[in-house]
Amino acid sequence: MFIYFLTDKRNDKLYIGVTGNLERRMREHREGVFDGYTKRYGLKKLVYVEEYGSTNDAIAREKQLKGWRREKKNALVHTLNPAWEELLPWKE
Repeated sequence: MFIYFLTDKRNDKLYIGVTGNLERRMREHREGVFDGYTKRYGLKKLVYVEEYGSTNDAIAREKQLKGWRREKKNALVHTLNPAWEELLPWKE
């Protein structure tokens, strides 16, 4: 299981999600398969990932992160990805 952060091209918006198949889920985000926040704001840039051994642990972490202030989330991304680079490059 993975928790992941998506952002837009300017890193203005941030989305936190959880999935068992990161590659498939990223493809769905990039293709706009589902309506919602990520599609509405064009959040397609993967900037942070954590992997978990259980669904319960991943969901608990997602809930914890969603409760954090934006500044703390930004600092977390910065620890592993200071330039906020795309972690899974792709072509449009």
